[in-house]
Amino acid sequence: MSVAAEAAKVGLAVLAAAILQVTIFAAIDVSGGAPDLLLVTLVAVALLRGPIVGACAGFFGGLVADVATLETLGLTSLVLTVAGYWIGRYGETTGRDRAHAPVLSVVVVTILYAVGAYVLHFVLGDEVSARRALLTSVPPAILFNVLLTVPVYAFVRRFVHVPDARGVRVLA
Repeated sequence: MSVAAEAAKVGLAVLAAAILQVTIFAAIDVSGGAPDLLLVTLVAVALLRGPIVGACAGFFGGLVADVATLETLGLTSLVLTVAGYWIGRYGETTGRDRAHAPVLSVVVVTILYAVGAYVLHFVLGDEVSARRALLTSVPPAILFNVLLTVPVYAFVRRFVHVPDARGVRVLA
């Protein structure tokens, strides 16, 4: 499969997740938290494809989400770009085949995403309640995101071509 086709598949998966996030999943609010399909999809893509693809997917997904919701342009892109890069690095260093990697990554990145978004909103001078942003909404968001992790990771693994280590040749 060509590189362009693989990139198109990643882009399509992230675009679909971003659109579903801003249209359907953002309306779900249980105990102050909401599931984040875009974040879970980004974790799956970054774990499977690495930090560069993860960062690009994070930027693209964040930009789509910011434009669709008319939020501060670039804020979600910045947080998701950093998240995609670091989850991709985690996937490279620990091995993508470990069963706990997607769930652990989703838990950690959900917390760090909330902290990063809160800090950026604070720096920009937006009025954001720390209690609401960090204490009330994070535990339900973690629960929702963990419940989404297994089906989303399985879908992304099948949909997006995962490079095979046996296909790597060393040129000497």
